[in-house]
Amino acid sequence: MAGVPVLGATTPTSTPTLDQVLGYPFVSELVASEKGDRFAWVEDVRGVRNIWWALATDSKPRPLTHYTSDDGQELTQLTFSSDGQTLLYVRGGDHDANWPSQGNLAPNPDNSTSEAKVAIWSVLVAVADAASEPVQLVEGDSPALSSKGQLAYVKDGQIWAVALGRGTSAAGNAQRLFFDRGKDDTPVWSPDGTRLAFVSERDDHSFVGVYTTPAQPLLYLTPSTNFDYEPVWSPDGASLVFLRQPSHGDAPENFLVQRPDPFAIWTADVATGKCRQVWSSPDTLAGSLPNIAGNEPLFWMADNKLVFLAETDNWPHLYAVDTVGGDARLLTPGHFMVENVVATPDHRKLVYSANAGETADDEDRRHLFRVGTDGHAPEALTSGDSLEWSPAALAEDKVAYIAAGAQRPAVVDIWTQPGSSQMLDTGSLKDYPSSALVVPKLVSFKSPDGFTIQGQLFRQADTGAQQPAVIFVHGGPPRQMLLGWHYRDYYSNAYAVNQYLASQGFTVLSVNYRLGIGYGRAFQHPDHAGPAGASEYQDVLAGARYLQQVKGVDAHRIGIWGGSYGGYLTGLALARNSDVFKAGVDLHGIANWVPDLEKSQALPQHWWEVSADWKEAVATAFAASPDADIAKWKSPVLLIQGDDDRNVLFDQTVELAHRLEQQHTPFEELVLPNEIHGFLRWSNWLHADEATVEFLSRELGAQTGGR
Repeated sequence: MAGVPVLGATTPTSTPTLDQVLGYPFVSELVASEKGDRFAWVEDVRGVRNIWWALATDSKPRPLTHYTSDDGQELTQLTFSSDGQTLLYVRGGDHDANWPSQGNLAPNPDNSTSEAKVAIWSVLVAVADAASEPVQLVEGDSPALSSKGQLAYVKDGQIWAVALGRGTSAAGNAQRLFFDRGKDDTPVWSPDGTRLAFVSERDDHSFVGVYTTPAQPLLYLTPSTNFDYEPVWSPDGASLVFLRQPSHGDAPENFLVQRPDPFAIWTADVATGKCRQVWSSPDTLAGSLPNIAGNEPLFWMADNKLVFLAETDNWPHLYAVDTVGGDARLLTPGHFMVENVVATPDHRKLVYSANAGETADDEDRRHLFRVGTDGHAPEALTSGDSLEWSPAALAEDKVAYIAAGAQRPAVVDIWTQPGSSQMLDTGSLKDYPSSALVVPKLVSFKSPDGFTIQGQLFRQADTGAQQPAVIFVHGGPPRQMLLGWHYRDYYSNAYAVNQYLASQGFTVLSVNYRLGIGYGRAFQHPDHAGPAGASEYQDVLAGARYLQQVKGVDAHRIGIWGGSYGGYLTGLALARNSDVFKAGVDLHGIANWVPDLEKSQALPQHWWEVSADWKEAVATAFAASPDADIAKWKSPVLLIQGDDDRNVLFDQTVELAHRLEQQHTPFEELVLPNEIHGFLRWSNWLHADEATVEFLSRELGAQTGGR
């Protein structure tokens, strides 16, 4: 892939408007019933979110809800009842970020005069095409429905419960199920519905607890100074398995030095409370708990094997260990990353997505695989130029999943046998301008310190004219941009904008810089990255140097844009290299690491005063911040942020704007009142994306098309 960067391109059939390109459907929350006879998912079209479902037998998509407005209220945590006849879901909140609500207030991105609430809803799943109307049950989050029809949920950091009556109604008054001194989450019912496991957060440690009846005291499983979490029941309900990690106490750890973050697997007999360690990771960097979002970490299989995710061979893979202990066996060998793991209804196999396949390009895609614990090699279920993720294992060996391509946005497909799949058409792709999109090309280049960096190049066919170019940098940073539509809504939006920029005469390079996932643990956890030295910035600059050599690119008209961590890298690029990056768009990026570290560490003041290591760390963190080089920042920038951001606090943008204004660096700003980090309203994304395209086009001299 490396070499002289002269690349082919796809010629779109026509030039769509940005509104049209952003009108794609985004599919998420795909989940199967316990028996695997039906499945449901959320489809978001122009900010209007609705739930669909289908039977495994006929695969006909049927709507369950009929919301009509772009109100920014999420639909998440789809949960089937044990008989599959009822579906619970949560409406409202901010579940993508998983950060605490500010003042316990739910996001209100549509500026409603009524306070938004996070509530659990219920709807009957009828075989007929016409479903019942959803019913709001209670205000709360994290629903767990027992086989006896009792709903447990989280409200104000405690576990509450209510009995569900016939249909979807709440048959009794909701009440707190029990008192616990900690902040409780992760309620999980035993298979027979007689016990509830939960996690009790205690700031510097946590317990896994078990509730049985009001007359019985809570059972805390081998309480310690560690962090215990992620309880999973055995199939017979007699035992629990959970993860344990050591607490670090109140003393700060110097982030300039990487340290192992080991973990162990424990089981407990819930009748006696007797616990024992089954397996522990090596106390090495590779033995650290994988930092891969969206993965369930533990499975109790039907053959009494425990399956978990680990990176002991430098890649996030599935391992199996007997419940009685012993050595763990690698189930998914190879140089690829495992994601989106689910168990089949009989708990004898697991289905997962991975960036593996038949070609080198599959490293920047996702395909589906299936594996058991019996030692047989994994079975590939999908392959080719498409991307597949979020499997939902169904009865009769069928698998529902989300699929997309380079030009086709995400839809739900169902796999029945090798080489055979069926797309479930909800009508959302009608009139979408898929054929007008380009097919990005996988490229690679070297950073100065020898890292091989991959990216996707978006461009139209060479017209002979010198084009402006843009670097796109993703957020996270444990993310990976792909050769097609993305499985996260934030990056689907970015993919759509990159496509539109290409249609407007830009060459776009999306850079998968170090710290990202998909290329092994060593790539994801490099030395001197982020506040410890920003070593990843050299990958971004190397991408710009690569673009300068691409035929047809004007080396003097290169810009950059990105959000969150990508916003941080955008600020760093403009502050350090305004000679290379002539304009940029910074969406909710960090401008100064130091306040962020002080807040995240929550350290007593004396640690900062007496610790020589921390004085060095703080100095290094500031040097890795855009603020450190702001005097050299000459290129114009557009700053975009919602002022209810719960990930990167709004004061980062306030401070940066003030510093730029003081030194007369040209900047513009777009503030979205009451929006959060990952914008919840489609109209706000459209507003931000229109501003991004207009700014880059104006500053870099690109053509401007319809909006």
